[in-house]
Amino acid sequence: ADEKNHGTYDFIFVDADKDNYINYHKRLIDLVKIGGVIGYDNTLWNGSVVAPPDAPMRKYVRYYRDFVLELNKALAADPRIEICMLPVGDGITICRRIS
Repeated sequence: ADEKNHGTYDFIFVDADKDNYINYHKRLIDLVKIGGVIGYDNTLWNGSVVAPPDAPMRKYVRYYRDFVLELNKALAADPRIEICMLPVGDGITICRRIS
């Protein structure tokens, strides 16, 4: 990301290719200002993130499941943000940057 834009955004919403969500987070965290918010759509991914690995699910759900799980784990471990997962629709995770 262009450094002149670091810390300039109040709000960013991501509803994109799930296999790149973790890459988006790595770039967007610098762009959102402290106190700003990033929202990630589909973080419950058809409920697959809490299903056993051998549970029956559609092929595309199974394919993207690991990418969504990777993002969820990374967000939970990121000390720069506070998170809140909303169980609305397919799940939305709200991240507030604190440092």
